[in-house]
Parts: sequence; C-alpha cells; structure tokens
Amino acid sequence: MTKHVKGADALPLNQIIAGDCIDVMNSLPAGSVDLIFADPPYNLQLKGELHRPDNSKVDAVDDHWDQFNSFRAYDEFTTAWLKAARRLLKPNGAIWVIGSYHNIFRVGASLQNEGFWILNDVVWRKSNPMPNFRGKRFTNAHETMIWAGKDESSKYTFNYEALKALNEGIQMRSDWVLPICTGHERLKDEAGDKAHPTQKPESLLHRVLVGSTNPGDVVLDPFFGTGTTGAVAKMLGREYIGIEREAAYRKVAEKRIASVRKFDKEALSVSASKRAEPRVPFGQLVERGMLRPGEELYSMNKRHKAKVRADGTLIGDDIKGSIHQVGAHLEGAPSCNGWTYWCFKREGKVVPIDVLRQQIRSEMHD
Repeated sequence: MTKHVKGADALPLNQIIAGDCIDVMNSLPAGSVDLIFADPPYNLQLKGELHRPDNSKVDAVDDHWDQFNSFRAYDEFTTAWLKAARRLLKPNGAIWVIGSYHNIFRVGASLQNEGFWILNDVVWRKSNPMPNFRGKRFTNAHETMIWAGKDESSKYTFNYEALKALNEGIQMRSDWVLPICTGHERLKDEAGDKAHPTQKPESLLHRVLVGSTNPGDVVLDPFFGTGTTGAVAKMLGREYIGIEREAAYRKVAEKRIASVRKFDKEALSVSASKRAEPRVPFGQLVERGMLRPGEELYSMNKRHKAKVRADGTLIGDDIKGSIHQVGAHLEGAPSCNGWTYWCFKREGKVVPIDVLRQQIRSEMHD
C-alpha cells in the first residue's frame, strides 16, 4: 500500500508502505521516529552456486535486491539510506543495523561518517547455524548488529533492568545466543518455499525492542521484508512503520501481522531502571519520622555505625556528611551507595534503609 505523507501528524503508523526506502523515508516528517531497525541488503559476494556434499543446491541469498555492481555502488546506497534514516530520528532516537562480514564493516564506517554515535556492537551467535559445506572456511555462525544513537548527545532509551531480568538477573552481554528461524516460525510462500532468505527470528527483535524502546514508541524498518519488526512491535505495544518494495514480501507481512495479538497493558510493562525511579532524599525519611535524629545506622558488613542528624546527614567517628559520603569515608572507598550500605534496627532485626525509600516510591506510584 502506498502512502503519501503530509505534515508531522500524518505518520503512516502500523502500515507497510510500498516503494524505495530512500524515497519513502525522505517523504516522511523529520524527527518523527524513536527507533530504526534496519536489515539492509548484505551485498553477498557469491561466485557461482553453492552445493552440499550430496550435490544438492544450497538456497542462498541470490535475489536481485542484494546485487550491487561494486563496493562503491553499495557504499553510495548505504550513505543515502542512512542519511534519510538519521533525518527521521528524534533527537534522542537510535538505530540498529544488522549485517554479515560481507557488509557490516562498510555500514559501520558510513554510520560514523553520517554523524551517528556507536553505542555497542552486538554479536548474534546462532545456536543452529548452517554448516560450511565446502570445508574451506569457518562455519559462519554469527551476524553483527550495530546499535547507535542519532548523535553523541542523544539520550537514547536503554532498559537495562528489563534486559537483566530477561537474562535471569545477570547483566545482559553483547553476545546473544539465539536460534535462526526454523520450523513453524519460518514463513513459506504459496509454493512452500522460504518466503524470505534472511528472515530474522522474533526472539532477536523482542530483545532489541524490549531493551531500546518503550510502549508507544515509533519503530521504523526500511527493509521490512516479511515483517518480523512489525509483528514484534505490535505484540509489544509499539507503533511500527514498514517500508518494502517487493510486493511478495508485503503480502506475506500483511497476513502475518494481521494475525498478531497485542499483549495486554500489564504484560507490556518491564522492569524499570533504578535511575528512572523518583529521587527520594534521605532527609525525607527523617522528616517523616521513619528514622529519628540520634538513631544509629549500621553498615551492611557490621564494621561501622553512624548517627542520624536532624538535617538528614550522618555523623560517625571523625566524619559527617551524606549517607554516601560517610559510608565512602569509613570504607576508604572513592564512592559508596549509602542506600544499600546502611541498615537500621527494628524489633531486633537489621533492615536496609533502602526498604524505606522503596516504601515512599510505592506511595508515589499509587
């Protein structure tokens, strides 16, 4: 479906737009998109057909849209679509680009040339990669994603705690082990063949969108293919815009997304970053009588103690100051998180003062 956009309030949300990605992006209003996920042509330099040991042909990427006459032609194409993409991003927007060793290094250089600020490169390690049948190179078992902000000053979204929760409480690393599309997830065309040669798994987009967007954000995919980005965006309560010039891919994507159900509001919420939670001054605990002036606090390691003062500072041995300053001094450390360092006693039990802070925060949310 072709959409002509006029004005900033006319974004074609939750639609697949037919046409060349550069032309379409240039027709959309500037500064209107929160995140771009791009899976551009890989420009595979394949020489002849690939065959398995039994002489059967490998279904490799040999479509016309992946063909470029030279590296220079590919670089010019990359620069043009990245320039159009950067114009669309909001000031705090970001982009993810995925590629293989054939193209990702050239794309990375173009990203930097166009003013994007690289935040991470993430390795998607495929748990079930296609074997290397010729045995002349390593099995190609990964792809690389580059995550970049619109510029160096962008305050990009990063849901650190949500990703940590996804990873069973362990900080999410930059190497992601996820399977490629197989079985029921691999979309087929009417002839029963793969609908798209480089269809990405929904698990990959789920992690990207949970980690770098919030519900209601606008996510654009300029190389929409069979619509993995749109399907996951819909499930997660994000708005999407897809651009795809191939009618066959659009047809598959439209059918796929129509069958997707959006998660309910409660399921869409994710673990928030502690930095994003409301700030609670320690003095507020004293003002509200949760802690009393003169009451003693104890370090978590039981080595030190200090007294609470009426103005919300502490005094201990030869130091007075904030909960953080006093804790750092007593430990001889450059810094200290006083909220997790100090405890108080109630009915013979030692309780972290952070419990009181969380109590106040929960009242703010009610």
